[in-house]
Amino acid sequence: MAKYAYSDLSDGQFEELVLAICQHLFGLATQGFAKGPDGGRDAKFVGIAERYPSTSSPWQGTTIIQAKHTIGLNKSFTESDFFSKDNENCVIQKEIPRIQSLISKGELDNYLLIANRRLTGNGESQIVSYISSACNLPQSQIKVCGIEQLESWLKFFREIPDQVHLDPVDAPLLVSPDDLAEVIQALDGQKASFKTIDDTPPTPRVEYKTKNKINNFTVEGARYWRSRFLKETSKIDSFLSAPQNSKFVKMYESTVDEFQCNIIAKRKDHQNFDEVLNHIFRSLVERDPDLRRHRSLTRAMLFYMYWNCDIGEDEEC
Repeated sequence: MAKYAYSDLSDGQFEELVLAICQHLFGLATQGFAKGPDGGRDAKFVGIAERYPSTSSPWQGTTIIQAKHTIGLNKSFTESDFFSKDNENCVIQKEIPRIQSLISKGELDNYLLIANRRLTGNGESQIVSYISSACNLPQSQIKVCGIEQLESWLKFFREIPDQVHLDPVDAPLLVSPDDLAEVIQALDGQKASFKTIDDTPPTPRVEYKTKNKINNFTVEGARYWRSRFLKETSKIDSFLSAPQNSKFVKMYESTVDEFQCNIIAKRKDHQNFDEVLNHIFRSLVERDPDLRRHRSLTRAMLFYMYWNCDIGEDEEC
C-alpha cells in the first residue's frame, strides 16, 4: 500500500519530497528546485554522492535532478504524453534539448528524473537508452525513478515525511470529477435546445466586483473568465431548471458541495481565486477523459458555479 497518494500532493510538495530524498542519497549540499533561464526547474548536486547509486560506486561531478509531478491517477512513464519517440511535445522529448545544453556547458555529468508514475523495467530501459543516445551520455549516468522507487526510499528513510511536513490534512485542493462528468455530458447533448433560449445571463446573487474582492479574484482573471464564459451561464441555468434534468441537478448540487467544502478546507491564505479555479480545472480534466473532451464547457460550468455563488466565499450568499 502506498505511503502517500502522490497524485494528491501539489507540485511544490512533490519537489520538497524529492529534494529531501536526494539530500539523503547525495548529501545535504543538494540544492533545491529553482527555475532556470530555460524555464526548467532543476535540483542540483555537485561532488561525490554519499550513497547513489551505491556507496561503492557513487556518481561524481554535477548531478541534475528533475521532479515531474502529475495529479493524474495511475499514470505511467510510457504514456505518449510522457515518453514517445514520435511525440515532440512529450515530457522526455522536451527535456532532451535542456540536457544537451547543460552537457555542452559542462554543467551535467549525471541525470536523475523522478516522477509519480508507474515504471516498468522495459519502460525504464527504453527511456534511458533514448536519452543516452540523444544526449551522448552513458546509460550508467542516467536514472529514471517512479512510484515503486519512491516507496522503497520512504520505507528506508522513514524520517522524511515528518521532515518535509507531509500531513494528510495538508493535501491540496483536489476534487472528484465523477458527478460533474455526467452533468457535462448531458449538457453537451442538449445543446440543440439552447438555440431559442434568451442569452441574457442570470443575475448574480451578489455583485460580481464585490464577490471578486472577497475571494481575492484578480481583476485580470475575473475579467477573462467573465468575458469568456458569461454568455454560457444562461444556457447552463436553463439546463438545470428543466424538469427532465432533476437527476443532473442533484449531481450538480453534490459537486458544488464537494468543491465548496474543499475550497474552504484546503485553500491557502495567499491563493487568489484564479489559482483555485485553475487548479480545480486541471484536476478535473487530468482525471476524467469526458471532461478533457469538453474542456471549454467544464470551464464554463466552473464559472457558472462562481457566478451563481455556489462556490467561493460570499457574505450574502
